[in-house]
Amino acid sequence: MLGGIQKVLSHGIVLKSAVLQHIRLVNPVMRPLLFPRYESVAPARMEEHGFESTTIADVLKAKGKNADGSWLWCTTDDTVYDAVKSMTQHNVGALVVVKPGEQRSIAGIITERDYLRKIIVQGRSSKSTKVGDIMTEENKLVTVKPDTKVLKAMQLMTDNRIRHIPVIDDAGMIGMVSIGDVVRAVVSEHREELDRLNAYIHGGY
Repeated sequence: MLGGIQKVLSHGIVLKSAVLQHIRLVNPVMRPLLFPRYESVAPARMEEHGFESTTIADVLKAKGKNADGSWLWCTTDDTVYDAVKSMTQHNVGALVVVKPGEQRSIAGIITERDYLRKIIVQGRSSKSTKVGDIMTEENKLVTVKPDTKVLKAMQLMTDNRIRHIPVIDDAGMIGMVSIGDVVRAVVSEHREELDRLNAYIHGGY
């Protein structure tokens, strides 16, 4: 899947360049008539609605305040069994880990991968092992802010080979997005951008 994400990232850049090149080349006879009208206005609008306009805050908003995966957590004292049971019930692959009584203070993250590598493979008991013993600790986490662009978040997840990334603001933890959330946002943004470029080609701007 990570290879596919790399293709999405490169495809968006190539596609935009190709369409813009088409705009410059199509019907050269008409260029003197068309471009004096749009040169001062269109670039600003195209930049405003570019491929990188969607932020992580937009992704969280689209998920909804009570959406599964937007703010699911466990504590360091919970058993791994209970954490995995919660993941299964909510159909998610990771939980944010907090210290008992400190819901907005992130202590780490536990994922399905942690369960497989640190419990199943090592033959440990999920019912007697605490989440805090196998989680990825806070100082090793890759995080994003609400104003981080989705393409930047996708690049971080690809480079670090992770599928979930916590969202942090000045007050603490506010949510979490998955690679699926980010990919859907990028695909949606590219679709909208293509519609705008198509309208631009046909005089919609």
